[in-house]
Amino acid sequence: MKTNKFLLLILAINGLFAQQSTTAKIESIKENGLHKIVLPAEIRSFSKEDLSDFRIFDAKKKEVPYFVIQENRAEILSSFSEFKVLSKNAIPRKSTTIIFKNPKTSIDEIVLQITNSDVTKSFSISGSNDQKEWFGLVNNSQLYNLESAQETSVFKTLNLPLSSYHYLKIIFDDKKTLPINILKVGNFDTKIQGEALQECIPKSIQTSQFLTQKKTRIHIIFDQIQIVNQMIFNITNPSLFKRNARIYWNKNLIVKHKTIKAQEDLFYFELNSETKNAINVPQLFKKDFFIEIDNQDNQPLTFSGIRFFQNQIAIIADLKANENYTIKTGNPKLNTPNYDLENFKSKIANNLPLATIYKIEHKSSNENSTKEKSIWQQAWFMWVCIALGGIAIFYFTASLVKDMKKNS
Repeated sequence: MKTNKFLLLILAINGLFAQQSTTAKIESIKENGLHKIVLPAEIRSFSKEDLSDFRIFDAKKKEVPYFVIQENRAEILSSFSEFKVLSKNAIPRKSTTIIFKNPKTSIDEIVLQITNSDVTKSFSISGSNDQKEWFGLVNNSQLYNLESAQETSVFKTLNLPLSSYHYLKIIFDDKKTLPINILKVGNFDTKIQGEALQECIPKSIQTSQFLTQKKTRIHIIFDQIQIVNQMIFNITNPSLFKRNARIYWNKNLIVKHKTIKAQEDLFYFELNSETKNAINVPQLFKKDFFIEIDNQDNQPLTFSGIRFFQNQIAIIADLKANENYTIKTGNPKLNTPNYDLENFKSKIANNLPLATIYKIEHKSSNENSTKEKSIWQQAWFMWVCIALGGIAIFYFTASLVKDMKKNS
């Protein structure tokens, strides 16, 4: 037991000198403010899986707050598109009429921006292709709830039957109430922003056929530990197929003081000629893994390629123009930082300017420049470690001698 403790002590001391670190730079930006920085796969590969060791430092080596956003979910983005109003006529105590041009090939709703008002309005909508002959679309509908507690105006949606008229007319009934103030007429253009992915290029893909077992085994190897969230299989032959497959890795187990490798299943999926074979997988964080395909009594599949992707991750940070920023990561002892900026993520816009990471470098602690030596690289610290090692050797030697005397 004492010998084991001694070995653990020596390994811990050596571990201090074997730590890896990754540094990078952020390209100079033109204006102060919040920026979005997409993290390259290389940065994530050398970081902890949860990015808790990721840090940004300014030129004065002060930490720059940030928070992480995952761009792997579909996001609905909307922007207001204003229509051209051709005329707006108000007849006191009778009606207000607004005619505008429909820029779309078909339309089923109109959005009005209206100044806050505590009234209920009746309205009708009609359509025309020449502004001479009008046809009814909506008759005597109600517009209400025209107040906002946060803004001075509200957006209200008026639904109508799907139509393709070039011109539309809204008539508001002002007989019982004063007119309402219509600021804009238009609608919201909605765009779905799908999953943002980054491709991960393996170091090698090795395919083996086990005919007696009726299986195909594909060994995926990356240069470093890599995150994988999606795989795309390009299969050229046969034209019709349906195969079960699994992902596994060889896990090291210690059995009777010996290290053996045991297969650990990570995910099961199906390859099918009726699908695109883009397989979403639970996040893998491995340097290598295996894909095994059960061919049953069929010929093995022929692949023209297999591609691997990870969900895009970005950080939001408040940066200054023309400032030099350094990124550091790869320290397993660091925990997730707690910055105030995290509390305001819901109030920050999506369309932030981008900043780019470049000059990514990987090195061990003993390769750092002399100007930025860490504490364990100082000469005095080396001598302290040597002294501690000598003391440890003396302690265990003395203990061993005592045990020998007791047993003699």
